[in-house]
Amino acid sequence: MVHPYMRQSHHRENGMETAEEISSKIVNMLDRLHAIVIGPGLGRDPLMLQTASKIIEAAKKKGMPFVIDADGLFLIQNQPSIVYNYTHAILTPNVAEFARLCKAMGIEQSDGGEACSRLAKAFGGVTIIQKGPKDYISNGKQTIVCDIKGGFKRSGGQGDTLTGCLATFLAWKKAYQDRLWAHDNSLSDSELITLSAFGAAAITRNCSRLAYEKKGRSMQALDLSAEVGNAFKNLFESEEPKL
Repeated sequence: MVHPYMRQSHHRENGMETAEEISSKIVNMLDRLHAIVIGPGLGRDPLMLQTASKIIEAAKKKGMPFVIDADGLFLIQNQPSIVYNYTHAILTPNVAEFARLCKAMGIEQSDGGEACSRLAKAFGGVTIIQKGPKDYISNGKQTIVCDIKGGFKRSGGQGDTLTGCLATFLAWKKAYQDRLWAHDNSLSDSELITLSAFGAAAITRNCSRLAYEKKGRSMQALDLSAEVGNAFKNLFESEEPKL
């Protein structure tokens, strides 16, 4: 279902709607959700960004996990305090976005996952997925690498597969913690977030490889969506994962 509540400045009703009024409609829906994604398609209109920041604050009060990507990262680089010290937040920057976040937080970039770890720590323990030839995942205390084989082309919009898978895993995280099925409840909140990040990165990389094998250089981001089910089966349902 699509709820067209978000507004750019020139689309506000009667030219008078405030970010508080617009965000309240979305905040009222949060109790029905398990995780949210903020950023893809958001744009950089001031009213839109103000609305998004209010939704983030409301989600934090409810302890909801959320993913920040694309233009949401533009908001964060200019207002780092919005996610500071909120360990249920996951940022998914590409190379350029990662560089801008590092600059905003005074972090010197370096090879490997060191910069990712320092940036996560500077944000007070948020989880960061630094996308690249290898995906580095860090919460400032622990850094892991997802280097599962991907395709030979990275299409614009490919990150949407990552954020969508990540939101799904975060929703399953809540289901795990609510004990919707029988398990030993041995995984901590931090471990669940890290596993969600790794799982989403792994699926996205496998989707990219599968799509590239079929489409080659003509592969587009949408082609990854058709491979999500196959990638999940390859990685998590097969006796021998096809990496």
